[in-house]
Amino acid sequence: MGALDTPYRRGVRMATDLTAPAPVRPDVAPIQRRTLRLLFATQIIGGVGVTIGIAVGALLAERIAGTAAAGLAQSCGVVGGALLAVPVTRIMTGHGRRPGLVVAYLVGAAGGVLVVLAAATGWVPLLFLGMLLFGGGSAANLQARYTAVDLAEPARRGRQLSLIVWATTIGAVAAPNFAALADHTTGGWGLPPLAGPFAFSAAAFVLAAGVLLVLLRPDPLLTARRLAAADAPAGPVAAPVATARRVAGMRAAWSAVRGRPAARLGIAAVAVGHLVMVAVMSMTPVRLGESHSDADVLRVVGIVLSLHIAGMYAFAPLVGWLTDRLGRRPVILGGVGLLLAACAVAGTAGHHTPRLSVGLLLLGLGWSGTMVAGSTLLSESVPTGIRPSVQGLSDLTMGLAGAGAAALSGFVMRMAGYPVLALLAAVAAVPLVALALRPVPTGAPDEEG
Repeated sequence: MGALDTPYRRGVRMATDLTAPAPVRPDVAPIQRRTLRLLFATQIIGGVGVTIGIAVGALLAERIAGTAAAGLAQSCGVVGGALLAVPVTRIMTGHGRRPGLVVAYLVGAAGGVLVVLAAATGWVPLLFLGMLLFGGGSAANLQARYTAVDLAEPARRGRQLSLIVWATTIGAVAAPNFAALADHTTGGWGLPPLAGPFAFSAAAFVLAAGVLLVLLRPDPLLTARRLAAADAPAGPVAAPVATARRVAGMRAAWSAVRGRPAARLGIAAVAVGHLVMVAVMSMTPVRLGESHSDADVLRVVGIVLSLHIAGMYAFAPLVGWLTDRLGRRPVILGGVGLLLAACAVAGTAGHHTPRLSVGLLLLGLGWSGTMVAGSTLLSESVPTGIRPSVQGLSDLTMGLAGAGAAALSGFVMRMAGYPVLALLAAVAAVPLVALALRPVPTGAPDEEG
């Protein structure tokens, strides 16, 4: 019950004791509602831009640089999103969520423009650079989920974070239609095929950045810091908030995580869940291609991956509700259980497409459980001053884990086959079970409270 004694409630008591004209807590609720509505809208806009890149990037890279370079171009986008999390969260640490999100979206927009230029000129290095910067859109989308919990009540953190994750579903569903429309429209302007969608993505990122720049006021992270500072006693005890803001970086973030078992579990849950999901998902189209004709495989892959995406995002609000209702650790364990079940079902499905579809649906649900519960646990387990850097460390770890899984999965698939890939992915998830079941030491700084 101690975790329910939040800075907001303590702030109310402090304001009452000091006979302030208005309590702190009532002012927070409308700010949080406004922040959630704004994030929900920009997540849809940004999600369209990101998904267009995922859907069209490999095809464009294949046309410009050949089949061998298509996967490398996609990996550039993943690695770019992971690496950009570091400077973006550093901006957030010093200046708040708003400038960090704006910069991330603008970098993604610049990447989209470079990809368009690469398509027009056929210059392969420019394509890779553009895809690397295009990852800024992904970095912004991922950081938005953390922005949603800066001012959230502890009992609603999981649901409010999952709401922003769920908004990605709308963008993911709408993106293919926008991609076709953009390609058709820009074809009349003289752009080469498949370049138009990236121009549309760049415009979407600029729009999202403009909306956040104008409307994300007051900044939720800076507001949360002010509340924490007002709650902290004067003198040496209050110093860590200001100090963390000055020195926060990846080294400071790792130091904060290393001393907090809950933060370690949160980062591990997000990274391992993403690794398992990417490893199995990335090779599923290849598996389907083994048993379907060229004329039929794209339709089948579309259906199977649509079910997978539905598992990842469509049920996020339910996962968030369970995270608040049952607790963070039980939902992480449930997510790992679903990941293991997914690997078992998909790995033993053979060429039975319906069973493989069930496996990919379970894979998406397991990812959602580890992502929502892990992100929520991580956010509430570290002090406000260091929180953006820790969240950036988590996204960096997650992105690199996904990129590594994507790269290795092709090698495993070629050497040993899809069932072995699924087995190895399941083995990678087992240590997370032990970490989640490990009891928290008495007196450990498990949660900020």
